[in-house]
Amino acid sequence: MFKKTILAAALLSITAVAAQAAPTHVDAKTAKYKPAAGVAGNLNSIGSDTLNNLMTYWAEGFKKKYPNVNIQIEGKGSSTAPPALIAGTAQLGPMSREMKSSEIEEFEKKHGFKPTKIGVALDSLAVFVNKDNPIKSLSLDKVDAIFSKTHKRGGADVTTWGQLGVTGKLAAMPISLYGRNSASGTYGYFKEHALGKGDFKNTVKEQPGSASVVEGVAKDIGAIGYSGIGYATSGVRAVPLSAKEGGKAAEATYANVLNGSYPMSRVLYIYVAKKPGQPLPKVVEEFLRYALSKEGQEIVVKDGYDPLTAKLVDAQLKALK
Repeated sequence: MFKKTILAAALLSITAVAAQAAPTHVDAKTAKYKPAAGVAGNLNSIGSDTLNNLMTYWAEGFKKKYPNVNIQIEGKGSSTAPPALIAGTAQLGPMSREMKSSEIEEFEKKHGFKPTKIGVALDSLAVFVNKDNPIKSLSLDKVDAIFSKTHKRGGADVTTWGQLGVTGKLAAMPISLYGRNSASGTYGYFKEHALGKGDFKNTVKEQPGSASVVEGVAKDIGAIGYSGIGYATSGVRAVPLSAKEGGKAAEATYANVLNGSYPMSRVLYIYVAKKPGQPLPKVVEEFLRYALSKEGQEIVVKDGYDPLTAKLVDAQLKALK
């Protein structure tokens, strides 16, 4: 039995009213950002490609408020964040998955305390097909049958669109697979939640970034790929997903992320090295406060992801104290 997503568990306390919130609006109860005095210095971010554009937008907005802050951002994959935080080459470690226990242990071995994770946005990990592909929905069982060679979910191997009920010229066409490389948190999340920790087929065309995955699918009518919903373009379509074969498929909408019906929803994080009982360096703390402010969450929406509710924002702000 596959465990529920972390996000679904985290959102159990959110009301039905919140679940109906429009995806283009930030929770009205989310506080505006209040600039602080004495914020300056260097800020380095190393980690997630999924969060790369979002970190860049936040950095641009943050620098407008604090011209004396120099920010460097590198987004080559979530697995690059823990080593950078451990070595001290970055103060911000954006990740599209939670740190593994082994990564936390390595961090604690070096610093003497565990890293602090701050949720900064919500995401639907989308399964994209070409915009001209007529397939209506997929179960995660079928997704596993398409992408995996181990079939941990028990389904038979799927290699053509006809096996998924697609008719016409696509029916006999082989399914062309696009995915991320193993440095990616999206790769790890998809492997765990869609493939049941199974192995990818050798035919998956591994891409260095999410934009490359989406671009590949947009150019190939027989293609399918996965990435964060924020990388969606007009050339692709996110397929509604169900957790099990025969179950009700849900679209990758904000409401479905909040109510837990979309089975591939997740929290996007920034990890930091915060000593227990001690404040973060001012520039780090203020960057996180900016990201969690009304202005910061409006940038989340602008980049195509889903904003945190005010209740979730408050929970993250408590972790900064």
